[in-house]
Amino acid sequence: MIFYDCSTAPSPRRARMFIAEKGLEIETREISMVKGEQLSPEFLAVNPGATIPVLVTDSGQMLNENIGIAAYLEAMCPEPPLMGTTPDEKGAILNWNAISEFQGGHSIAEALRNGNPHMKGRALPGPNDFEQIPELAKRGMQRVHLYFDKLNTQLEGREFVASDTFSLADITSFVFVDFARVLKVRVEDTHPHLKRWYETIKARPSAQL
Repeated sequence: MIFYDCSTAPSPRRARMFIAEKGLEIETREISMVKGEQLSPEFLAVNPGATIPVLVTDSGQMLNENIGIAAYLEAMCPEPPLMGTTPDEKGAILNWNAISEFQGGHSIAEALRNGNPHMKGRALPGPNDFEQIPELAKRGMQRVHLYFDKLNTQLEGREFVASDTFSLADITSFVFVDFARVLKVRVEDTHPHLKRWYETIKARPSAQL
């Protein structure tokens, strides 16, 4: 297998944490988004969608979505389970993974890509250019704060986001909460349950990578 990573971006960090939690060693190739390497002919030959992460399996299949990468690795290496073992766990983990993607990840991307002058003309990832929409930046910031509120409520009296054990939902939620710093949004004492959980996940070895 070959894992295409970018050490500065949140999406590949999710896959990187999942791989580390599984204890897997996979050949890794760094793609610098700062240098625009995701748009190079060499990388486009791997993933025409120009997004990272990418996992190329031993059979040559190209997976370029975090949920696909996670499902593949979970099936290949079931222990430790990160996507649940019972119907209730599996449903809850994927449910909260989707919540964190849409309400967390999408809102951060909305605010960053439409509000950062350095991303002018690059309002969406991928090979095509899209102009920024300032109103989406404002909406994105509002949605980020609502997402923090939602997670704080969910984590009251809970150690993990979706189940009794660490899971994919914690990885996705942690990465987006941490990445919100690019918008100068950080976990504060106003969200005590979120802060307790955040500090716990931040201390895991996989979060240091």
